[in-house]
Amino acid sequence: MAERIIPLSTTLVKYDNPVLVTKHEEKKPAAPAKEKSDDTHARPKSTAILTDARRETEEILNTILPPKEWEEEGQLWRQNVSTTPATRLDVINLQEQLDMRLQQQQARETGICPVRRELYTQCFDEIIRQVTVNCAERGLLLLRVRDEMRMTIEAYQALYCSSIAFGMRKALQAEQGKSDLQQDVEELKNEKMELEHQIIELKQRAEQADRRAAETRLAEERKHTEEIAFLMKTNQQLKVQESVMAISVRLIVLFQTQLEGIIAPKK
Repeated sequence: MAERIIPLSTTLVKYDNPVLVTKHEEKKPAAPAKEKSDDTHARPKSTAILTDARRETEEILNTILPPKEWEEEGQLWRQNVSTTPATRLDVINLQEQLDMRLQQQQARETGICPVRRELYTQCFDEIIRQVTVNCAERGLLLLRVRDEMRMTIEAYQALYCSSIAFGMRKALQAEQGKSDLQQDVEELKNEKMELEHQIIELKQRAEQADRRAAETRLAEERKHTEEIAFLMKTNQQLKVQESVMAISVRLIVLFQTQLEGIIAPKK
């Protein structure tokens, strides 16, 4: 496989140089079995153990951080994560790169920021790579921590999105309810104005009825007073006529008596 040095993508995770993946490799002549056996016996045992450990580490790293693959000019290139152990200087450089990229990409210092989250995710992946090279078990444990953090963040994101949707629905309902209440308020105001007009009309009618009743009462009292005065006058006239008639009757009786005395023959 041919190797090729190309600029790495903007990531904090350290990768090896890309290699060309050939689909059809030339078949090499198989070595005799005896030579292979001799080579196996000739290889030191410690070297075999180190090779197996390194291969296992590479497999774990490829599981944690899958290699990148892309096609260029009809050729398939692959870039595996680096298996080089990290030194103290590498950690210091990682921190400096993180701060520099946070400043370059204008990541927010607080609140929700996808840029800051992506950079810290890359930094954590690089730390997992560095730890896995030295201790695979510790790297797998950090992988569990990373996955749990991602699940928690995704759960919070889903909750945030659902809360936003719920808030929007409630806001729309509140707006609709507000418009309905405003319409009810307008209707109640109109009804209040109509009732006030009715009250004014009823008050005017009541005042008119009171005036009419007072005028009617005064007219009836005046009429009653006039009737009483007329009756008293009539009564007085009748009394006068009665006394006159009584005197007339007496005079008639007296005149008749005198007349009878004059007409009667003398004895």
